[in-house]
Amino acid sequence: MESSNGGGWRMVMVLYVAVSMVGSGWCSKLDELVQPSWATDHVIYEGELLKLKLDNSSGAGFVSKSKYLYGKVTAELKLVEGDSAGTVTAFYMSSDWVNHNEFDFEFLGNRTGEPYLVQTNLYINGVGDREQRMDLWFDPTADFHAYSILWNPRQVVFLVDDTPIRVFSNHENRGVAFPRDQPMGVYSSIWNADDWATEGGRVKTDWSHAPFVATFRGLRIDGCEWAPEAGAPAELQRCGGSGWGKEGRYWWKEKAMEGLSVHQSHQLIWARANHLVYDYCNDPGRFATHPPECGK
Repeated sequence: MESSNGGGWRMVMVLYVAVSMVGSGWCSKLDELVQPSWATDHVIYEGELLKLKLDNSSGAGFVSKSKYLYGKVTAELKLVEGDSAGTVTAFYMSSDWVNHNEFDFEFLGNRTGEPYLVQTNLYINGVGDREQRMDLWFDPTADFHAYSILWNPRQVVFLVDDTPIRVFSNHENRGVAFPRDQPMGVYSSIWNADDWATEGGRVKTDWSHAPFVATFRGLRIDGCEWAPEAGAPAELQRCGGSGWGKEGRYWWKEKAMEGLSVHQSHQLIWARANHLVYDYCNDPGRFATHPPECGK
């Protein structure tokens, strides 16, 4: 979103269903926080909801009006109902540099009655291939659920309904690159990926079930909003600084946010023990050398 004071910024921007004040947050309508990134006619506003539509002519997507360096983003999302095989709905953060950084939630559609898989991935300096896949412990098409990405100088955490499902920790001491210097936008998109999305591409999209619709009820962004007119060195210092910014504290960078709490650690262990179905760290067929960020 464009800030009200030109080169200024808002540390906290909040969008929820109710148009009212929530804590110290600022509430508005979806179209004030994001805009269509492609296929405008397939981005549909229905009251307090935003819908992305896929049919055999096009998918669709949206992007935040601002970029951020560190923070937490959360989408309240209900996925495509019924036979969604071949489709992918993505919620992610990405920079727009050539060697870009990106944090992905990708929801892989499936045949009716079969579970969705959620694939997470990270690109750092243009290098990805860090896929993990999990099933979910609920039906993501029946109601709205919260999907979050927390990013600070110590870790990137993927959360589902506030339960962490993946942590990418800063291992620069091992020579592993960590995203720290590229502001990122917040994106979502829906598209046809039936060459790989469902059972490795064996199940194709059934267009008789189109349109396929993913529905957003809310989006919350807590982060340091990047002011490009100030210049990268100044913004890296401001957003990368500790403690407080112009309008409040950088809570996502406080000591308690540098790692998971004991309760969150137990949640992560539970989620991965019961729902992890693929981890690139345990795929010697793809990686002859164990990825250094995966540990021993």
